[in-house]
Amino acid sequence: MGHVVAQIELSNPKEPDLVPIRTEALADAGSLILCIPEHLALQLKLETESEREVSVADGRKKNVPYVGPVCVDFGNRFCYVGALVLGDEVLLGAVPMEDMDLVVSPSRREITPDPASPNIPHARVKSVYESRESARIFIRVDLRDS
Repeated sequence: MGHVVAQIELSNPKEPDLVPIRTEALADAGSLILCIPEHLALQLKLETESEREVSVADGRKKNVPYVGPVCVDFGNRFCYVGALVLGDEVLLGAVPMEDMDLVVSPSRREITPDPASPNIPHARVKSVYESRESARIFIRVDLRDS
């Protein structure tokens, strides 16, 4: 199976005068968060919100800047997310893809809007297995016996 890439546009909603950056992104459903190289974070004047610890493919852990917000546009869909400043290419993780209701087609090697909701993104906001009884379970702890 080959790589799946998409043309996306990144912008900084806090800096509307900056020209958005059109770039190629590797769709990585195994990653959760948007990852961008340092030069894109600098060009978009993204503020570092915090540092995050990440585990890389060889098992090492390191701290990297977490910047945002970033507006991600794909076709007629967009979302606002934070991004990890890491690596030398843009990785489009599962969170922004889910937010925009995009699906990965490995056989066609492309990302498309979910065919079940072609006009606007769809979001599931409740669990199919949720029940009223699950919200009524309480645990009582008596601290006098400890």
